[in-house]
Amino acid sequence: MKRFFAELRAAARDERGRTFVFVPYDQLSDAIGPLRDLPPERAGVLLVEDPAKAARRPYHKQKLALVLANMRHFALEQARRGVAVRYVVADAGYAGAVTRAAAEVGPLLCMEPAERELRVDLAPALTSGALSFVPHDGWLTTHDDFLQATGGRPPYRMESFYRYVRSRTGILVHDGKPEGGRWSFDTDHRLPFRGEPPAPTPPSFTPDPITEEVCALILRRYADHPGHLDPGALPSTQADAEALWAWGKHAALPHFGPFEDAMSSASSNLFHTRLAPLLHLHRLLPARIVREAAALSIPIASKEVFVRQILGWREFVRHVHRETDGFRILPDLPEGMARGLSDPNAPALPDMLGATEPLPACFWEGGPRSGLACLDRVLGDVWREGYSHHVTRLMILSNIGTLLGLSPRALTDWFWAAYIDAYDWVVESNVLGMGTFAAGDIMTTKPYVSGAAYVDRMSDYCDGCPFDPKKTCPITALYWDFLARNEPILQKNPCMLVPLQALARRPGPRREADARVREAVLSTLARGEPLTPEILPPPP
Repeated sequence: MKRFFAELRAAARDERGRTFVFVPYDQLSDAIGPLRDLPPERAGVLLVEDPAKAARRPYHKQKLALVLANMRHFALEQARRGVAVRYVVADAGYAGAVTRAAAEVGPLLCMEPAERELRVDLAPALTSGALSFVPHDGWLTTHDDFLQATGGRPPYRMESFYRYVRSRTGILVHDGKPEGGRWSFDTDHRLPFRGEPPAPTPPSFTPDPITEEVCALILRRYADHPGHLDPGALPSTQADAEALWAWGKHAALPHFGPFEDAMSSASSNLFHTRLAPLLHLHRLLPARIVREAAALSIPIASKEVFVRQILGWREFVRHVHRETDGFRILPDLPEGMARGLSDPNAPALPDMLGATEPLPACFWEGGPRSGLACLDRVLGDVWREGYSHHVTRLMILSNIGTLLGLSPRALTDWFWAAYIDAYDWVVESNVLGMGTFAAGDIMTTKPYVSGAAYVDRMSDYCDGCPFDPKKTCPITALYWDFLARNEPILQKNPCMLVPLQALARRPGPRREADARVREAVLSTLARGEPLTPEILPPPP
């Protein structure tokens, strides 16, 4: 930390006569909010490192390094452009640091944080008047947009929200009609990856002394946290962020659309841009990314699905999270059930399907292998990089977790710790709201579950697996047992009519065998042993 503070002191500015802005870890931009509106000579910023926040969960080392390296580089970037910078390492937390700063420089401004958890942390500073929130204009949509698009009542549907926002903004819309003649090109995104065209390699970044200092701190202070720390995979400066977006535009996006749903042992990202961590930190601004992506001369199927992810899904889940108070208020659950405890800030505990199994040790770094090639491959990617793309998250990790009946809260907390782009508004929405169906149909039409056939069709994971996807893979038996266990709830959902009709044709002995497979899988993983074809009950 000595090098960082030495450079910061060398660029120090007089603090007098300035308006100070508290800049949280996920608002690292001077192109939005008060920092955009204030001239540098009249602006001051407060940035706070809270070691207790970093230790609140067993966050992946790569995530901790990403956040701290970007915070410190942002502080230096602001100082060099003439902004007065206060950078505080505060064991007393964010509210305490803000309150102490306000006593010296006056009340601070802050764009309203997206993270509910941070809003709760800052509440004492708001109450005391040390801090005031202003609207966060780093987002592409407003609460009014959400209400207009969804009617303000659940169930909320991303498709109607997305079309409304496309129409309002004119993005990929000409004369009121969607570019390419369709609002969605989802059906064009179903190609498996067979090696051609070659998947591009993400850029590497040369760590400077500031990043090296951060990495040394992480390895020393958070040595017991999981995950591999790779300094060369840390985009830490604004220039690094620009380099990643340039790679995404020119190397990844042209082939993104057809292979969006593909999964491969050859590449953890295939043609995904890996922008989410920097978008969530606001090192890259979504308005600019969407605008530039829409202007690219690439196939509309690739262009539209990328825009959909940012303008549609990313914005949508943020609104749903806020509207439900982080899935604590849900219409289909009795009052207080989703909240769990009487504490309004206790973790949200929605569990529409009554899933309570603990997370197996194989999910954690250093744990035993599961024996399923698909699961082990994706878990390896996660602990090596803090990343796997969204289809592996949904159709491998969440799918297997949901089929097994793992606790939605436990799985959510695991994602929150393991992924470098996980914050409450995005991870709880994606796991509680979509991946596990724990919140029911409030934001998605049905459980996103599948058997082994989908994994075999969309990936090459089965090639190196001891299980035959057509005969012995337990994922298929888990799928049928999931339908059988949850039939009383799922039969109320019209989207589940076809799967439940297929279940009705499944003979009783096969159903009993499916249940025994689940019991064997759970007990084997609980013992810390890998699954093998020999330990599973044979089909009748």
